Amino acid sequence: MTDRRQHLTGRILIVDDQAANLHVVSTLLARHGYDVVTAANGQVALEMLQLPPPDLVLLDMLMPGMDGFELMAEIRREPSLAQLPVVFLTVAQDRDLLLRAFESGAVDYVTKPFMPEELLARVGAHLGLKHMRDRLERVARERQELVNLVAHDLKNPLTSVHFAIDILLAGGVSDERRERYLRMIRESTDDAFGYIRRYLEMQADSVRAQQSGDDVAVASVGELLQWLEGRYALQLEAHGSRLRLPQLEDLPRIRIDPVVLRQVCENMISNALKYAPGSDLDISVCSGGPGFWQIQFEDRGPGIPAAQRKALFTPFFRIEGSRDDGVSSGLGLSLARQIVGSLGGGLWYEDREGGGARFVISLPQASEA
Repeated sequence: MTDRRQHLTGRILIVDDQAANLHVVSTLLARHGYDVVTAANGQVALEMLQLPPPDLVLLDMLMPGMDGFELMAEIRREPSLAQLPVVFLTVAQDRDLLLRAFESGAVDYVTKPFMPEELLARVGAHLGLKHMRDRLERVARERQELVNLVAHDLKNPLTSVHFAIDILLAGGVSDERRERYLRMIRESTDDAFGYIRRYLEMQADSVRAQQSGDDVAVASVGELLQWLEGRYALQLEAHGSRLRLPQLEDLPRIRIDPVVLRQVCENMISNALKYAPGSDLDISVCSGGPGFWQIQFEDRGPGIPAAQRKALFTPFFRIEGSRDDGVSSGLGLSLARQIVGSLGGGLWYEDREGGGARFVISLPQASEA
């Protein structure tokens, strides 16, 4: 007859004051492929739960010192262990004790002496439920992260659209500039649709390919700077600032998808608009050591207070006392560093000589075709 049990893996902690019980149960489970650890009392079990936590606990109900109920209460007080499945092992079949076990948070019980098939079936069932819950939680977390990414990256092109429409509605715009603003609106909306397609259809495959080094896309820094000038020079000008770029000849090619590089650099510019209004923004390109190139963004704003630099690249961080546009999620720098880091590069902050902020993006140089 075919074995219908699922071949599940998992780390199981067995807590029992009887050495013979520990040996029998751990041997049975280890023989069936489980990673088993044991504890002879509640205090040792608590210490072991601070290590990489198990996927399931088999807990003797009645032990000297800290019994199973007391250990269960300690487990449930720890938020990181709140969902840990615990199965009581007990010789007692007293109804009140069993009800107390479930009320304390146990998911099941097995009476001693037990049949090996029964114990394996219950262990397999509860590990299967835990693995399924873990997968659902991971999917929900990844979906929320994807929503955050899409929402954040849509903000930059929509901001450009809003800016251009405001200028056109105000009137008094020359024909030449009207054409530039209309082109900005069209290109920004194209970018917004492109970001949606990218994240919903291609992001996972693209990131895996880039991390593995297969079919890595290549971006031209010169083309990037031309694009940034077309998209943001007028916006900076409207804020009393200038966008200053290096000579566009002989600039390198680097290992990153061009659209992803635009998104990262857009975050740098939108932060300068927000936190250094009225300051010119200088973008420069220089060698970052053998095999690497740096793109630097420098302004003459107030810079980042020393007390806040440690948290600068953490999700949802906002600089205290800064002007808030009411839309910022605080995700830009965190996402940008994550993207650059996944490609073997780096993103960091430095104080600019003479005052101001400098953000540095370092990425590997592309191989010559």
